[in-house]
Amino acid sequence: MVIILHQHIHEDDKSRLRNYLQDHGYRVKEIIGEEETIFGAVGPAVLDIRDVEVQPGVQRVIPISKPYKLASRELKQQDTVVSIGSVRIGGGRIALIAGPCSVESREQIMETARTVRDAGAVMLRGGAYKPRTSPYSFQGLGSEGLKYLREAGDAYGLPVVSEIVSPQHVDDMLAFVDMFQIGARNMQNFELLKAVGQTGMPVLLKRGLSARIEEWLMAAEYLMAHGTDNVVLCERGIRTFETYTRNSLDLSSIPVVKKLSHLPVIVDPSHATGIRENVMPMAMAGVSAGADGLMVEVHPDPDHAKSDGAQSLYPQQFEKLARDIEALCPVLHRELERIPLRSYEILTGTSPGSGSVNRGALNRGGAAQDGSAQLGANQPGAGAGGQEDDTRASSADKPGPAGENLSAVPIAFQGEAGAYSEMALYRYFSPDIPSIRSIPCPDFKTAFTRVLAGEAAYAILPIENSLTGSIHENYDLLLQFPDIVISGEIKIRIQHSLMGLPGARPEDLEAVYSHPQGLAQCSRYLDGLKDCERRPFYDTAGAVAYVAREENPRYGAIANAAAAGVYGLEVLKEGIETNPNNYTRFVVIQREDQAGSAPAQKASLVFSTPDRPGALLSCMERLSSRKLNLSKLESRPIHGKPWEYMFYLDVDIDGREEDFRKALEDISEYSDDIRVLGVYGRG
Repeated sequence: MVIILHQHIHEDDKSRLRNYLQDHGYRVKEIIGEEETIFGAVGPAVLDIRDVEVQPGVQRVIPISKPYKLASRELKQQDTVVSIGSVRIGGGRIALIAGPCSVESREQIMETARTVRDAGAVMLRGGAYKPRTSPYSFQGLGSEGLKYLREAGDAYGLPVVSEIVSPQHVDDMLAFVDMFQIGARNMQNFELLKAVGQTGMPVLLKRGLSARIEEWLMAAEYLMAHGTDNVVLCERGIRTFETYTRNSLDLSSIPVVKKLSHLPVIVDPSHATGIRENVMPMAMAGVSAGADGLMVEVHPDPDHAKSDGAQSLYPQQFEKLARDIEALCPVLHRELERIPLRSYEILTGTSPGSGSVNRGALNRGGAAQDGSAQLGANQPGAGAGGQEDDTRASSADKPGPAGENLSAVPIAFQGEAGAYSEMALYRYFSPDIPSIRSIPCPDFKTAFTRVLAGEAAYAILPIENSLTGSIHENYDLLLQFPDIVISGEIKIRIQHSLMGLPGARPEDLEAVYSHPQGLAQCSRYLDGLKDCERRPFYDTAGAVAYVAREENPRYGAIANAAAAGVYGLEVLKEGIETNPNNYTRFVVIQREDQAGSAPAQKASLVFSTPDRPGALLSCMERLSSRKLNLSKLESRPIHGKPWEYMFYLDVDIDGREEDFRKALEDISEYSDDIRVLGVYGRG
C-alpha cells in the first residue's frame, strides 16, 4: 500500500507508524517527493486499510494493484535515478556503458577502457564469468578477469559492471564490481536474485529471452524486496520467429515499462541484433524511444574476439555513435551523462601506463587522492616557461612535490597566462581568497570538465561581449553540464595593447597575431600599419606567448597589457581598440552540490515555448507581475527542430528569491524544459 503522510507530520508519529507497519510484517520505504512524503508498505495483506488510515499523521492510503509493488509507478511517481559512483542513470540523462563481451587479457581491457572513456562512455562493462550456450565456447577468465576489469576501471575513472552467474560468486565479485549484471538467462534465477538483492548493490537486470514485461518487473521486485533499491532494467531483445537478427529488439517495451515502473531503462543493441552494422541504428532508435542509456559491446580487435566479435563495435564506430547521440540529445530534451576525467589526463592529455593502480588512492569515478597527480598552475607574473610565481601565496601555504602551492584554491580559465579571463579571475576572487592557483585550459569545455572533476573549485568564463554579443559555446556547455551552475559574475573593460620584443617599433612590424575578435576590434589602428599582415590566433595571451617564443622583432601581438610582463615583451602601444566601450561579462561557475546560499541578486535561465501565439509574452508577463526586471532576453534555434527556439533570460532578483521561485512556477505553465542556469550575486 501507499500511505500518504500529512505534510507536517510529527517525527514521533512517523516513527510510531513505521513500527506499527513493521510489527505487522511490512517492509517500509519512505519516499520524499516534491509535494508530499509517502510510506510504501510491502508485505502480507494482513491489515485493513482503514486501520492504517486512522493512524496519527496519515492523510490517506492507496492500495497498490500491481503484483510488483516496490517497482511500481503506483508506489513512486518520480523517476528513480540510480547512482553508481559519480555516474547517474535516469533523470533525463543518457548514460553510455561500453566494453567487450568478455575480458580476454589485461592489455585488451585496458585498451578498451581507454578508448571507450575517451569516446564518452561513463561505465565499463566486461564479462569475467560467461554463461555460453555451448560448453566448448570461451567461458571467461573468472576471478582473474575481474581483477583486470577492476584495474582498468580504476585506471580510467570508470565504474564497472559485470555479469554474475551464480550465488556462490557474490562475495568474490563484491570486491571488484560497482554494479552486478543479471543476464537474460538468469532473469528468473530467483535464488540468484535474492542473493544479489541482499548485497544492496546496484543491479542491471536484463530482460529474459522470452519474458513478458510483467515477468521482467517481477524479477526486479525480487531484487528490491531483498534489499536493493537501485535497479536498472535492460531491454536486450526477445526471441521470436525472425532469423535475420539474433533477437527482436522490443523498443515498444521502453515507453510501456516507463509508464508502469519508476525504474530507469537502458537498451543493449549489441545482443539484440547480433550484427555490428545494426547496432548503431538500433542504439539511436532506443534512445529516441526514451531509453535512459545504452550498453554496447566494443572491442579493440573484434575480428579476433573470443566471444561475440560479430556484434562488437570497432572503437571508431563507438566514438561516432557517442557523437551522434550527443547531437540527438537537444532534440530529445536530454543530456549526455558525463564522468569527470582524472587529473593527470586533464593536465597532460596522456593515459596511464602499465602497472597496478592503488584502489585505496581513488574515489570511484573521481580523482586521485594520494597526491600523485597534483595540478600545475601559471600565475600572473610567471615567465614564458610557465613557472609559478609564489607572490600570491600566504605564509601558511605548503609547496607540493613540484614546488606547487597545493593549499591555494584552484580556479580554471580558458587561455594562457595573462589572458583577459585570468585578469577577471584575480579581480573577482582576490579580495576574498588570499591564495589562488590559476589553471589555464586550452578550451572552454576543458574548464567545465575540470570543475566537474573537482580539479578546480571554480572556473571563470566569458559569457557576453558588449560589441560581439553572447558567447554561445558557453551557454551550450551550461546546458550540456547540468551539474554545473553560475555562481557569480564580473564585467571588465577590454583594453587592447600592441606588444612586441624589446626595442621593436610598430611601423616595422610585418605581422600581428591575436584572436580574430582582437584583430577586428583594433582594425582602425591596424589600418595605419602599412604592409602589416593580420594573423588570427586561438587566444590573445597565446599570441603573446607565440611572439615571445619566435623571438622575431617583426612580429607583434594584441592582448591585455599585463601579458607583456608575463612573457617578457614590451608594450608598444596601449589603448588601440577602435571602440573604447568594449566590455566582457564573465561568469563564475562551480558544481551545483558545492554552491553556497548567499543572497541572490540575479538569475539566469533558459526555456523553450510551445509553437503557439502569445506563449513567450505570457512568460514575460509572469515576470512583470512579480516586479522582476528582465535584463537580458535572447533566442536561439533548437537543433533539429526548425522554427522552434530556446530563450535565454537574465532576471534581476535583488534578494527576492521567493518572488523569483513563484515566477518560475507561473512560467512553467506556459513553457517547456525550463532550467535555471544559476542564481547568484554580482561581483
